[in-house]
Amino acid sequence: MSVLLLNDDDVRRHLDAPRTVRAVREALLAAHAGDLVAPPRVHAELGDGRLVFTAGRLRAQQLFGFRVYDTAVGAEHLVAVWNGGDGRLRAVVHGAELGSRRTGAIGAVAVDAVANPGPVRLGLVGTGPEAWAQLWAVRAVRRLTEVAVASRRPERAQAFARRAADELGVGVRAVGTVEEAVRERDVVILATNSPTPVLAADWIAPGTHVTTLGPKSAARHELPAALARRARLIVTDSPAQVADYGEPLALPVEQMVGLGAVLAGAEAGRTGREEITVFCSVGLAGTEVAVAARLLEAVEAEAQSR
Repeated sequence: MSVLLLNDDDVRRHLDAPRTVRAVREALLAAHAGDLVAPPRVHAELGDGRLVFTAGRLRAQQLFGFRVYDTAVGAEHLVAVWNGGDGRLRAVVHGAELGSRRTGAIGAVAVDAVANPGPVRLGLVGTGPEAWAQLWAVRAVRRLTEVAVASRRPERAQAFARRAADELGVGVRAVGTVEEAVRERDVVILATNSPTPVLAADWIAPGTHVTTLGPKSAARHELPAALARRARLIVTDSPAQVADYGEPLALPVEQMVGLGAVLAGAEAGRTGREEITVFCSVGLAGTEVAVAARLLEAVEAEAQSR
């Protein structure tokens, strides 16, 4: 059987939000159980940038592989998947969609695990691919009753809202300030590149779940440290990656628990409706392999049905 070479169009066609969320949820549980081997990412310096590798091995599925991306020119990402039994290369996926959808799905699993149950009033800060993927994925786990989005450039928020209506059938309101986007929300998602906090801690109401995707080091962070101090629970998808971050984090590492442990019931999640919860997204290695495996299954199933 030949190696499948897949691109962003294949990802869009075969990886819907429910399928991607299921793959990520299973990978998080597998990581907690020791069935997903997921070491911290590896950096290969290239002078004016680096290649960054994340690798993972899914024991039960007998698959292993890696993802690689660069920090120099913004080149296409690449994910390769091998069969762990016979060592055969199964698929290579290139492009940006798989990585974004995987990150979006991780955020959606966190929302489902630790946000208050029920419909969600969502506030988004940021309008790039990662913000889009979070909106795309969270629809698979919660009904959205209201969505507000803010950007430093109002025209981008307006374009984001139009796209959400056209492609997702979701009503999104573009607002003029971050404060308006995040006040009185059930879930707030920060997806920016800002080196300084984009909101004030007291804008976040009791009971809100907050996801931070952007900078989170002590020197550069989009989430104010004061908000982390208000949080009763801080979860992360990869405690190993947090421990290997390479520089101090703005969030209290000693307070973090693994999302997989919460899903498995080994750690307590939310215990009250008024608690603030925070998800520190760092990227669990191996989740790209898990998502690529689901993509491979869907592509092969379609081929067999012809």
